[in-house]
Amino acid sequence: MSEKEYVFGIRAVIEAIKSGKEIERLLIKKGLKGELFGELFALIRELEIPFQHVPIEKINRITQKNHQGVVAYLSAITYHSIENIIPMVFEKGENPLILVLDRVTDVRNFGAIARTAECSGVHAIMIPNKGAAQINSDALKTSAGALHNIPVCRVNSLKDGISFLKKSGLQIFAVSEKSEDDYFKSDFSTPTAFIMGAEDKGIALELIHEADKNIRIPILGDIDSLNVSVATGIILYESVKQRLTQ
Repeated sequence: MSEKEYVFGIRAVIEAIKSGKEIERLLIKKGLKGELFGELFALIRELEIPFQHVPIEKINRITQKNHQGVVAYLSAITYHSIENIIPMVFEKGENPLILVLDRVTDVRNFGAIARTAECSGVHAIMIPNKGAAQINSDALKTSAGALHNIPVCRVNSLKDGISFLKKSGLQIFAVSEKSEDDYFKSDFSTPTAFIMGAEDKGIALELIHEADKNIRIPILGDIDSLNVSVATGIILYESVKQRLTQ
């Protein structure tokens, strides 16, 4: 990993945050204390930066330099607010199409999804602060640059984010093999958001309950699930077809 992709040391991380650099996530040594660390942690809380307490050995594997128990991964993109995106889409007279990714942690899957989303006219991708793929150079490469063009919105709670979308007039579809309703029987021509989950864990039950409808992509072979980036492409281009034929 290039040192350009991360910053280490408490003061260096504080300065990176104050200078406006986007922090993908922070690794903090378990039990870290002190006045300077208190200043850093106040910034983390204020700006809702994702962090994780880890054993010192994990940080030592990243760098042997004087990290003081703190490493910050820098984001390759600038994150957006979903609360700003939706009104802007409506003001432009466009028909919102939002993609919500739950527990999609594979970097290359995420990049491939972003590429398809950008090509299919998705207005934003919403991901959780924790439990999402790291947006790094691999993700950018796999996305073919799409991550520079499509807004990515990071939220503390996907449930709250979905609630905001519903209040804004979007219909919410959870795409899950547990449904009995085939996707091509639904109407995606109105303001819509799709929730996609990783193929190993699926969509969290609480998010399925938040959806207006649960839909599936029929599986006719012996393998019980599709790769999430492939499944996302199928769903998004069904919405494209419906919207272009209105």
